[in-house]
Amino acid sequence: MTSVPIPEINLEPWLNKVLEWGGTTSQEIQQDVLLRLPELHEFLQQMYETLKHMEPTTAIEKFPALGQFLGRLCWNPFVIGHEATRQMLISCLCCLFSSEPQNAIDRKANSWIKELFCHLLSSSGKGREDPHVFASLECTAVDYYEKLLKNIISSLIKQLRRSPRDNNTELSAEHVRSMCITCIPFLTLAEVVPLLETLLHYQGPQPYEVLDSQFLYAVNDAIQKKKIALSESAVLSLWLRHLPSLENAVLDLLQRLIALQSKSFREMEQMIKDSYLAWLPLRAYFSPKNTPLVLALLRKGEGLAPNTCIQHLHTIVKLLRSVDSEERSHENVFQCWFLLIRLGGWVDIAAEQLLTSDPEISDDLLWLLAFYYNPCNESQSRGRTMVEAKAVYECLVSLRRSSTICAMSFRKLFIQENKPYTRHPTSLQLIRHLCATFLVFCPEWHSVAKDCVSYMTQTQEAASEVSDVLARTLSRLDIPGMECQKMITIVYKLLKDL
Repeated sequence: MTSVPIPEINLEPWLNKVLEWGGTTSQEIQQDVLLRLPELHEFLQQMYETLKHMEPTTAIEKFPALGQFLGRLCWNPFVIGHEATRQMLISCLCCLFSSEPQNAIDRKANSWIKELFCHLLSSSGKGREDPHVFASLECTAVDYYEKLLKNIISSLIKQLRRSPRDNNTELSAEHVRSMCITCIPFLTLAEVVPLLETLLHYQGPQPYEVLDSQFLYAVNDAIQKKKIALSESAVLSLWLRHLPSLENAVLDLLQRLIALQSKSFREMEQMIKDSYLAWLPLRAYFSPKNTPLVLALLRKGEGLAPNTCIQHLHTIVKLLRSVDSEERSHENVFQCWFLLIRLGGWVDIAAEQLLTSDPEISDDLLWLLAFYYNPCNESQSRGRTMVEAKAVYECLVSLRRSSTICAMSFRKLFIQENKPYTRHPTSLQLIRHLCATFLVFCPEWHSVAKDCVSYMTQTQEAASEVSDVLARTLSRLDIPGMECQKMITIVYKLLKDL
């Protein structure tokens, strides 16, 4: 654990005050407690900020009387009657709970803390005050409170699973969020795991996320630190409903892989297997209705015959067009566009086929590129993108067929009468993509490619876009079995210049 400076906490004055209060409930004691509650709450908050950076054993060594202090406060009805102070007590106790008890002392301390948790949750101390209650129930205090905790959790789970038709009522978003917040201090308790999983699987009638974001962050943090073990389905549900948690999990794994000293592939493989990210299949992250598109985009395009590539591109376009027209919604379009940019390099292959194959296929492939750069189609701007891109495409086809290789001819695509063309931003992105692809896949133009690139990268933004296209192209070509050395060489040169 990272070493953190521990602020000086003087426990003795507050311990003396708690001992003075004792277990009496006289009016004088009540007035004194209520008078000092703000100070007590502030002190507990300072104590929590200190304890959360310490191991439980270290905390007890640093503050030997801490258990007595917290325990007495938990049984003071005036103290725990104040909600904020009660929650702070729970937080402090959580810092003393050993997630991995090493000996009998740790296990006994955990049992004592669980008893206090149950008491604080139930807000009733009658069982503890009257030992005859336990005798009549024929159970110990520990057994009683463990059963009480299980009953509380069972009751909450039933509420979450109950259908609104059962009693014509439904849980409010505020009630579910309150459950989440209450669970945060108890995440590492094994008894709470069923409630956590039920919450993560909860699907209410509300059209928005009802689970508290701090709860979701806390659960994900506990998973990454191996403090709790949840089922695969619960972890998947967490990541699907809270993308920041998925991002944190991925970044955490990448950071640990980078920091691995030995760089052994076996150790890396084991580290990946130990993370939940190796356990879940890729298809789990996508809606079942997108399965045909996922499968189409996952197919590798390298090494396929041109006719096969074109036929497969037509399939992809058909799937995307159906979503863009028949099933159009912001969510559907975004999901399909996200899949298109993340899975495979079929957009780059479409640009290549446009400039090396039969012009009759141009409309479908241009539409694919236009969808890639302009998925929202705001104010029907994709139509303009198509028109502007097709004009440049036809010019590139003419240049490819021409016997004259001249950089100035290429320059006219971007600059006319020493002024840049005024085009829609998405049109410019698409046109740069086409032109960069043209310069790579038309070997005759390699001799003037450097000058041509300079005409189309007059801004840092344009240079960055062209670099991205070239880098993706290099990644696609530079694999064993692909006879593309001339194209690989020119891409390397252009990237170096950029």
